[in-house]
Amino acid sequence: MPAVARLFGTDGVRGVANRDLTPELAFSLGRAAAIVLGQGGRPRVVIGRDTRVSGPMLQAALSAGVCSAGGDVVRVGVVPTPAVAFMTADLGAAAGAVISASHNPPEDNGIKFFSGGGMKLADEVEDEIERLVRDGDGPRPGGEAVGTVSDAADEVDRYLDHVVSAADASLRGLRVVVDCAYGAAYRLAPEALRRLGADVLPMNAEPDGRRINVGCGATSPDVMAAAVRDLGADAGVAFDGDADRALFADAEGILVDGDQVIVACALAMKDDGRLPKDTVVVTVMANLGLRLALDEAGITVAETPVGDRYVLEELLRTGAVLGGEQSGHVIFLDRATTGDGLLTAIRFLSLAARRGVPVAEVADAMRRFPQVLENVAAEDPRAASDSDPVTEAVGAAQADLGARGRVLVRPSGTEAVVRVMVEAETEEEARGHARSIAQAVRSADSGR
Repeated sequence: MPAVARLFGTDGVRGVANRDLTPELAFSLGRAAAIVLGQGGRPRVVIGRDTRVSGPMLQAALSAGVCSAGGDVVRVGVVPTPAVAFMTADLGAAAGAVISASHNPPEDNGIKFFSGGGMKLADEVEDEIERLVRDGDGPRPGGEAVGTVSDAADEVDRYLDHVVSAADASLRGLRVVVDCAYGAAYRLAPEALRRLGADVLPMNAEPDGRRINVGCGATSPDVMAAAVRDLGADAGVAFDGDADRALFADAEGILVDGDQVIVACALAMKDDGRLPKDTVVVTVMANLGLRLALDEAGITVAETPVGDRYVLEELLRTGAVLGGEQSGHVIFLDRATTGDGLLTAIRFLSLAARRGVPVAEVADAMRRFPQVLENVAAEDPRAASDSDPVTEAVGAAQADLGARGRVLVRPSGTEAVVRVMVEAETEEEARGHARSIAQAVRSADSGR
């Protein structure tokens, strides 16, 4: 009998809404989560969502499932994913749930749970929820023991106060383009930056779930960068659909990625004595420029597999407080339990404001090496990656690059491809080595 695919992926349960992620599944997930995370009591579960059309449908089903198991639902409306994590802990709830597919297209949706402390769930907890979903068992209380649904819209202001308080300086006089991707940040991101005195130029800032992430936001940051140039702004920030990550542009419209943000913030935090262990946590995809800049500053770089959950695990293990990904997921563990785009925007922009310098100068703390990524289709990605021809090609490329570049070859965890990444001083050099290694992968896979 073939193995049953795991319901939970690396970031909750996702799929096409009403086809893969159905109301029936959402109901079952709500019941199971209330039972597992409620630990036999009457749990309160905070539920928030993004702007997707399917959000209200799935919220109703998820809420019904929680109530069916005797849990009480606290709805907080359309809010960023990190806001739900914050409010779960702030309200002393047993769990939190976000209905969002993050940067995915509008037809998708997802459900992600947080523990009572606002942390992502451990694999074994997700496995227990999944077991209950598949078995369909658990208590069904009646009468007054059935759960209730209430709203806590005012709690959102506490989250805003929380992120605004993280600013290192006022943003008065700073003209900022804010691309909200028609998603969860549509109201809170402009409001947070205005509270700090910024002149905000919002774009894609309507709660339009039909257009969420479509040619805008952090998945298409060039749109925001072009607006910065056209409008003569000082900087720009683009969020993804659930606002757990952010990318930036300087006044010239040059993009600033998560690696550059991490370096700038790490150097500032070390200078201020706020970087425990003098350590930063990043994934294997972090740019070579990040490693060189932090090494020169005496900051240790801890490395994890791709995925912000692995970054968080390493932060907790090492006692470090800053980490993240090139994609704009940045975790400030001294302020949040998950990546938070609004918090990242405030920390990064206020760092430039505190120093009285343009965003470009802060971003220049790191020299970004050209990075070329090729995805090579393979029937057996792991075998191809580990083959002798690929090992030899990688060794030859790394020997030629020396300390001036880096090679990373890994099988994808989600697709039948091998990911080949090469960094070098020039894009031409990186592309040449990437092509050679990609050809070795194809040859190894076809010769199996």
